[in-house]
Amino acid sequence: MIRRRKTRSVRIGKLEIGGNAPISVQSMTNTDTRNAEKTIEQINRLENEGCELVRIAIPNMESCKNIPIIKEKIKIPLVADIHFDYRLALKSMDYGVDGIRINPGNIKIKENIKAIIDLAKKKNITIRFGINSGSLDANIVKKFERPNVEAIMETSEKIIKTLKETKYENAIFSLKSTNVMDTIEANKVFSKKYDYPLHVGITESGFSSQGIVKSSVGLGILLYKGIGDTIRVSLTEDPVNEVKIGYEILQSLGIRKKSLNIISCPTCGRCEVDLGEIVKELDKRILDRDKTLTVAVMGCIVNGPGEAKEADMGIAFNKKIGVLFRKGKLIGKYDKNIVINKLLDEIAKF
Repeated sequence: MIRRRKTRSVRIGKLEIGGNAPISVQSMTNTDTRNAEKTIEQINRLENEGCELVRIAIPNMESCKNIPIIKEKIKIPLVADIHFDYRLALKSMDYGVDGIRINPGNIKIKENIKAIIDLAKKKNITIRFGINSGSLDANIVKKFERPNVEAIMETSEKIIKTLKETKYENAIFSLKSTNVMDTIEANKVFSKKYDYPLHVGITESGFSSQGIVKSSVGLGILLYKGIGDTIRVSLTEDPVNEVKIGYEILQSLGIRKKSLNIISCPTCGRCEVDLGEIVKELDKRILDRDKTLTVAVMGCIVNGPGEAKEADMGIAFNKKIGVLFRKGKLIGKYDKNIVINKLLDEIAKF
């Protein structure tokens, strides 16, 4: 059983992060925030996939003006992502955003950070301090020769000193690198010293399989060690996929069960059906994905019956016949062309 480290609890809108709250899954839009309609449409799709918190880019004052318009049409908390100009953070809070994310690597003047903190205190808004290897202060990078764990930690500790001076408690930290091992090590070091909630992820992890592998390895190791209160899988594609993969990672570790879990064998020379096509068809035709049950689709009689019996629902193929199980009990044997229909019927009843 994974034991999560104990962190302080903060709130962004109605969402609790840290403390005893479940690990939340978040994402970020890739739309131009000045286009409220497209941004709302994308957030609504993210919500439908289970996203629990969403971040939008605020690169200019025009984007700030859309915050109340966007908030009115969405259900989940809205976080403004701020870089370089601290006044954008102040204006975003005035327009009613639920949370702020700032990067101390590019908002360097201490008084400007204090100004953001002062208004956040007044409005009871949580700030995430996002410390990324790619945007650390140049002087700190020069000191350590590269954006390594020590550079990330020094940046974190400078911010924590400011938090103590201002007596500001509602902070979340994220320590990210494109280097998986640096991300893991930085979060391990931080979590041993401080009890601030941690947002974890591998920054700019990449496209498709490469990004999924990096994120799964990095997040999997951290979560297994009990580190992480909210997560994002950063992919160069539709952010809806980030949410899907995020839940898959949590579900694979037994941390959260949100959706139907399909397990299938990799197949071998004993398999006499096109299991890949069968699983694709099943995946495409399942409508109620929020049911928390495990479905096994196995290609032959070696592990097939055993795996199928252990799952909530399962098929084990023997030549052209699919043997259907429900909670370990045999339901029947069917031709491969109709067994998927039978399985879908059973899932609907479950």
